[in-house]
Formats: sequence, structure tokens, C-alpha cells
Amino acid sequence: MSEREAMEFDVVIVGGGPAGLGAAIRLKQLVAANDHDISVCVIEKGSEIGAHILSGAVIDPIALNELIPDWKAKGAPLNTAVSEDNFLYLTETGSVRLTNIFMPPLMNNHGNYIISLGNLCRWLATQAEAMGIEIYPGFAATEVLYDGNGAVRGVATGDMGIGRDGEKTDHYEPGIELHAKYTLIAEGVRGSLAKSLIAKFDLAKASDVPKFGIGIKELWEIDPAKHKPGAVTHTMGWPLDGSTGGGSFLYHLENNQVAIGFVLHLNYKNPFLSPFDEFQRFKHHPAIQPTLVGGRRISYGARAITEGGFQSVPKLTFPGGALIGCAAGFVNLPRIKGSHNAMKTGMLAAEAAFTAVKAGRHHDELTAYPEAYRKSWVYTDLKRVRNVKPLWSRFGLHVGLMLGGIDMWMNQLGIGLPITLKHGKSDDATLLPAAKAKAIAYPKPDGKISFDKLSSVFISNTNHEENQPIHLKLADPALPIAVNLPLWAEPAQRYCPAGVYEVIADDAGGGKRFQINAQNCVHCKTCDIKDPSRNITWTVPQGGGGPNYPNM
Repeated sequence: MSEREAMEFDVVIVGGGPAGLGAAIRLKQLVAANDHDISVCVIEKGSEIGAHILSGAVIDPIALNELIPDWKAKGAPLNTAVSEDNFLYLTETGSVRLTNIFMPPLMNNHGNYIISLGNLCRWLATQAEAMGIEIYPGFAATEVLYDGNGAVRGVATGDMGIGRDGEKTDHYEPGIELHAKYTLIAEGVRGSLAKSLIAKFDLAKASDVPKFGIGIKELWEIDPAKHKPGAVTHTMGWPLDGSTGGGSFLYHLENNQVAIGFVLHLNYKNPFLSPFDEFQRFKHHPAIQPTLVGGRRISYGARAITEGGFQSVPKLTFPGGALIGCAAGFVNLPRIKGSHNAMKTGMLAAEAAFTAVKAGRHHDELTAYPEAYRKSWVYTDLKRVRNVKPLWSRFGLHVGLMLGGIDMWMNQLGIGLPITLKHGKSDDATLLPAAKAKAIAYPKPDGKISFDKLSSVFISNTNHEENQPIHLKLADPALPIAVNLPLWAEPAQRYCPAGVYEVIADDAGGGKRFQINAQNCVHCKTCDIKDPSRNITWTVPQGGGGPNYPNM
């Protein structure tokens, strides 16, 4: 007999980001409009709502306008409207401004807001709680629960107080089962439950391979004389070569703060490439460094980004629940925006779940949700940019970007390509052998503009209980040294932006050993995506472990 307690709800939502909170609020709005009460619970693995939320972010308020039309009067933290939109192509020593008039209209950021997505989620949580929604931060869902027919009947949170050796400690507390008529998975990118559900129900059978990037971000307080509230700058080019996809952003928020970040597509080929170090040297570019000189770095973080878009969206429903937000991958890559789509898909799933619960249904498929998605502006938003990523991957920065721009303009005029291009290889299959790749000598950080990984992790406020099982699982512990090291120079020690993985001398054996510094993990999940041997599985740690991002 299970020692876990069980709680019963009509709808359980896993994840307190824009999708999960948007779904919860929409459910309670429908309760009020229909005078038919249903119980809603949101669980969040971070120590508080917003703790694990990281995004650029310039947000399109279209979904928020629909969800809470009077958000401004209610104090939503959208304080800085975009006032200036810049696109730069960088060479090693200079830059070329791309004229806005030539950019497709969908790339225009006017009408959008520069925000902290974490703070927006904190505000959404206050709105949700005021409506009677139960929110439990610090509870990580570790297991999907199934009924006798194989339908999802809820989730279980992880046991607390398990030691590094896997045994119960004096602080042991069993997890809790959360039973629901419908379970909405809003874990974000590469969530562990979403990954298991996609595999169990073969949800990706009819879709293209998923594609990802890694986004690395810092928050700075800069000299007030250099601060331009509302200014947005995006760059392409240096320090990446023409065959490696990615770019940067520099956003001027309120309070003399700027958000600066770097996005690198994870289909890169060179195993010696380090996304973290590319970002650090990027900040020294003459078009970027002057903004930071005299400033102070406040926070750091990293997170994987879904980049597959339209053709990589899996089947959205399974018996007993649905995938919403970035768990399903609704990011519009050219716009570098997904929060509006995440929130809207949460709302659409909520509407389908409410109708089902009201009708007395449970544990079946919410087919009204994918039908509503196909009729929504989210579908249109993704479809019109569906070929940009494949063109960039296939033809490189210069030709691919030009073709992608032409395709976006054609879609704007209603004459886009009649076909949907394929993405090709998954991101874990793109690395060249180390013997065929060129090593990269990264400059040493100066401690003023550029920094090392450990000092960066420190200001992410990352913390994990030390005496717990390592949450980064190796299918074969011998494989990193036996296979990855000779073939790809073990890329985990470079693609991880937090110094989690190291290859060090084995004093006992005289060779090398693979060390996992799990306490450094900022939950970006890049290792689960990019490991060329598919040997690493990211799982949730105990409790609210991980980063605690302020204003990110």
C-alpha cells in the first residue's frame, strides 16, 4: 500500500509559468461565468513562482490582453514599452545596421513590452490565488500516475529526504499524489514528464524532430547616461561563423537595467564550441561593450529554447490530459517570442478541460483543444515562419537568412511556399568528430565585462540540497570516458553553461573520470538535448532546488 497521501482535484497543472498560470486563471474565469465550480491546483518545482523562469523578454501582450484585459489597472509589471528597434549584423570589429523598412512586419516590436517574465508570472500567481486557485511552489512532479485503462489520472511529487546513497534520511517525507480528471503539463522546454508522455503515447509520431537552442542571459545595472528605456537591439553574425546559428539581444528595461543575452542553436557542429564562452566574448564587441562599461552584473541564467516550431509540435493530447506552452514547443523563432503563444495555448486547453469537466467527463482526450489550436492565431503565428529555421540550418547564416526573410515577406503577402521544409537531424546528431573539428581558444574573462562559469552560477542563486541523489542520470556511467571523450572530446564540459560536467584526472586509476557537479545545475536541460550518445537524462531534484532568478 502506498504511504503517499492523495489529494483530489478536477484539474492539476504542472508548472507555474505563463502557460500553466494562464490555464489556471482561464479555468476560474469560466467557473465564474458559468456558475459551475471546479477545483484547480498548480504545482511548481521552483522554490517560488518565477524562481525558474528565464526569458529575454520582449512580450507581445496579445494573450494577456485576452486573458486579463484590464491588466494595466491591476498593476501587471509591463512597464517599459518598446520605443526603438535595432537589428545589427556584426563582424569581428564592426557592425552594419539592417534597415527596419526591409524587415518583415512581424519582426516589428513596437506595441510590445520589455519585461521580466519571472515578475509577470509572480503577478499572474497573485491573480490566480485571488480567484481561489491553489498554488504549491517547491513541489516537483516526478511521476505520471495512470489508471487501470492506461489514462493519466494525475501526478506524484517526489519524496523528500532521500540521501545521496538512495536511502531514506531522518528528514524523509513521502511525496504526494495529486489526482485529477485532467492533467495539464506546462513544464516548459524538455520537461521530464512531457518527455515521458511523448514517448509513452507516441505523440511525436506525425511531427518533425524537435529542435532547440540555448539562451544565456545576464541582467546588468548600467550607467544612467547610457540607459535608453525601451530600446531593443538584436544582432547576428560574430562571434559565430556562417554555419552556426544564433544571435543576441540587448533590452533596456526600467531602473537603469539592461537584459543582455545570447541564443545559440543546438544543431551546431563543432564539439569544441562553448555557448557560454561565445556569449562572454560577444560582450566585448565594440557595438556592445560600451553599454556595459561602468555597469554592474546583477544576475545570470541559462535555459533551453524550443526552435522546431510549427512542424515539430507534437500531438497535444493524451488520455487524461494535454501538453501546453513550451512543453509542446510554440516558440516563434524569428521573433524570439513564445510567452504569448504559451499563455494562449494554456487558455485553449483550459476551455476544453472546463467543458469536459462540466459535462461529467474525465480521463479522456480533450480533442477540442487541438481543434481550437488549429483555428487560433498561435497556429497562424507559427505557420508563417515555419520554413525560416530549416532554411537557416540548410543554407547557413547569409543565404539562409536571406531566403528566410523572403519567405516571411511572401507569407505576409499571402504567397508563401506551399511546402513545409523538414529540419533534418536531431540536435544530438550534428556534432563532427573532434578529429575533424577545429579547437577554439577562448579569451580569458576580464572579470568586468566577461566572467567565468562558477562566478556566474553564484549570482543565479542556484542551490540544491547536497545530500540527495544526483538528478542528472547517466544510462551508462562508463560511456562519457569510453566513447564521448575519444570521439567528441566530451562536449558536455563545454555545452553546459554552469560547469556541471568535468573530465578530470582519476588519481586512483591514473586515467580520466567524468564528474557531475549537480549542485551547479541551472536546469537549462541542454545536456538532455545535446549529448551525442543520448546518455544523459535530466530529472527534477528534490524540493525547490535549482536557480532562484530575481527579475529575470
